[in-house]
Amino acid sequence: MDHRAMRLGLIVPSSNTVMEPDLYRNLPPHITLHTTRMYLKETTPAGELAMVDRVEQAAVDIGTVSPDLIVFGCTSAGALLGEVGETRLMAQIRASAGGAPVLTVIGAVRAVLRARGWRRAAVLTPYVEELNGPIRWSVEGAGVEVASISGLGLRDNLDIGKVQPGAIVSWAANEMRDAAVDGVFLSCTNFQALDALEVLEHRLGLPCISSNSCVLEVVAGRLGQ
Repeated sequence: MDHRAMRLGLIVPSSNTVMEPDLYRNLPPHITLHTTRMYLKETTPAGELAMVDRVEQAAVDIGTVSPDLIVFGCTSAGALLGEVGETRLMAQIRASAGGAPVLTVIGAVRAVLRARGWRRAAVLTPYVEELNGPIRWSVEGAGVEVASISGLGLRDNLDIGKVQPGAIVSWAANEMRDAAVDGVFLSCTNFQALDALEVLEHRLGLPCISSNSCVLEVVAGRLGQ
């Protein structure tokens, strides 16, 4: 039996400062992380679509480590493409990377939502409004009603990464007063939401998930030993 470490390839926006540390700290010890980047400065539809145009070279690069699974590490870009575009993106990455299976973040979120059996969710994001719509549609694609969606309106991806977990908790708790939902999804791999989940769940009395928590859950299941 081959007992080598499982290799997780990550294709991440160049200005993302949060996803790699989240994964480094929380992946099971038998999974190693290997990263390549796509240029992104502004988290807007135009910026993200231009980023996706660069994904082929990133996939070629990450393919050189022979990953067991590749994660496309941008929630909103995957949602922005829609179901058909997301499927096409996954096929493009797989072909360029030498055949490794591909997971999108928004795909991981949908998988976790289905596993939880949520019927109504609140969604919180750091995004501009133009990106909240695609996130709503992607969540609803998992059969979950989005009761509300709120964003911080941040355009600069570095600014998103600077929002501290305590600020996320305070903002989210204020947005979620009297919400009748099964749980809360905090979107964006560059949002320090993973470190806010435990406190926020205690504050709200509701289960909470984030983009990065969903990736960690699905990756552990797919690359488990």
